[in-house]
Amino acid sequence: MPNPLHQCVADDVRLGANVYLSNFVNLYGCELGDDTRVGAFVEVQRDARIGRRCKISSHSFICSGVTIEDEVFIGHGVVFINDRKPRATNPDGSSKGDTDWLMEQTVVGRRASIGSGAVIMCGVRIGEGALVGAGAVVTRDVPPGAVVVGNPARVHALAAKSTGSVSYGD
Repeated sequence: MPNPLHQCVADDVRLGANVYLSNFVNLYGCELGDDTRVGAFVEVQRDARIGRRCKISSHSFICSGVTIEDEVFIGHGVVFINDRKPRATNPDGSSKGDTDWLMEQTVVGRRASIGSGAVIMCGVRIGEGALVGAGAVVTRDVPPGAVVVGNPARVHALAAKSTGSVSYGD
C-alpha cells in the first residue's frame, strides 16, 4: 500500500469509495469516482473529473477542464491540454494571470482507451468506446467506437458494436 506521505492530496479533493492512489500523485480540487486507480507521478488539477472504475497510468497529466467518464483507460504519459494559445505574458509584457486565458473543456467518453504518450488537445470529445493509439495527437473530436492513430490523429477503423469485430477504413 502506498505511503500517504508520498502523496499530495488537497483537502478539496473528492474521492469515491475504494479509490487506489499510488505514491507521488498530486491531486487538488478534482473528483475521482469509485474504484478508480491512479498510478505514480500523476497530476490531476482543479475542476477535473474522473469517473468510476477508471485506470490512470503513471506519469499522466489531467488538467483543469477535463472530464473522464466511467471505465476509461488512460495509458502512461498521457497529456491533456486546456489552453489553445498558451503564453507566459500578455501583449503588454505583464505576466498572465488566472483571467488572462481561455480554458476549453475536454470530454473522454465512457469505456474509451487512450494509449501511452498520447496528447489530447483542448476542446475535443473522445467518443464512447473509442481507442486512441499510443503517441497520437488528438486535435479534433473522435467518433464513438473509432480507432485513431497518428499526428494529427486520424480515424483508422470503426469498431462494430454488435459483434466486436473491426471494419477498416481507407
